[in-house]
Amino acid sequence: MAQAALGAAGLHFDELNKLRVLDPDVAQQTAQLREECKAFVDKIVEFQKTVGSLIELVDQLAKAAESEKMKAIGARNLLKSIAKQREAQEQQLQALIAEKKMQLERYRIEYETLCKIEADQNEFIDQFIFQK
Repeated sequence: MAQAALGAAGLHFDELNKLRVLDPDVAQQTAQLREECKAFVDKIVEFQKTVGSLIELVDQLAKAAESEKMKAIGARNLLKSIAKQREAQEQQLQALIAEKKMQLERYRIEYETLCKIEADQNEFIDQFIFQK
């Protein structure tokens, strides 16, 4: 009866017969909930660590991918510049070939003219020698 009166007042005895404000069942549930919350918090901390390491790994991979991308862009630009240099060199060589062809044509015409002059001079010499 004393326990019922104390229970009505919100006071209870535990298994060690100590006076408690909480009902022993409620205290046990509270302790169990506390342990479950601690386990949950530990799992959340572990999850955060795992996520943190995953984020670091993804960042490293992103940096590596960006580095490779820059290398590829650099190589592509280098190839483009080499191609442009070759085109410029080819144009220079084509211009040089055209210039040399024109020079060859001038020399050919000059040679033909000199041959004609030589033939005229030889003919003149021959006529001069026959006249004497």
